[in-house]
Amino acid sequence: MNNPKIALICLLLTASAARAEDLLGYLTEKYTGPTVEENIVAMDSDKNGFADVLEVRAFLELKHGKGFEKDLLGRWELHSQGSSCHAPFVKELYSDRSN
Repeated sequence: MNNPKIALICLLLTASAARAEDLLGYLTEKYTGPTVEENIVAMDSDKNGFADVLEVRAFLELKHGKGFEKDLLGRWELHSQGSSCHAPFVKELYSDRSN
């Protein structure tokens, strides 16, 4: 290479990539907890293939105690019930879910 700046940039990028791989390896080797899939299966109490907000809330409260992230999960629950949007068509969309 005739340009020392390009050579330096290539050297720095190679070193950065090697460090990123080392860091990724370190982080993934040390984690021994459940996978995301395992957590979702554990949350899915009605075994319908996904964890809704009520199942997520129950799971988190079981792990972290009653009232865990109460405000956040309360807002999420309101959104899932359609009560956060007051447009006339929303009730029609969410009324079918209860049947």
